[in-house]
Amino acid sequence: MEVHRQLGCGFLEPVYQEALGIEFSNQGIPFRREVKLTLDYKGHRMEAKYCVDFICFESVVVELKALVRLSGTEEAQVINYLKATGYEVGLLVNFGTRSLEHRRFVLTKSVKSV
Repeated sequence: MEVHRQLGCGFLEPVYQEALGIEFSNQGIPFRREVKLTLDYKGHRMEAKYCVDFICFESVVVELKALVRLSGTEEAQVINYLKATGYEVGLLVNFGTRSLEHRRFVLTKSVKSV
């Protein structure tokens, strides 16, 4: 919220990404930025890669947008990042609106019965 409070809306996503990295550092939040994710298909490593904006605390996917309106496409992107990482929690943060938009996603691992 601090980044949106300082910058408002109207900048491109890379501006918010850099500012959020600075804010994470200032707040002592451990993070990795622009993490490349590899994908496997039926035991084969694919050349296609995803690039998630941030992984925080080695367990939370954070994806940034600077759009007038979020759609199902951005939500699906976060869910796919969760599938690719095996993490359960993801945040979608949109800086493109007057009020900061954010959505939390939880992808639980299914439990197989015996």
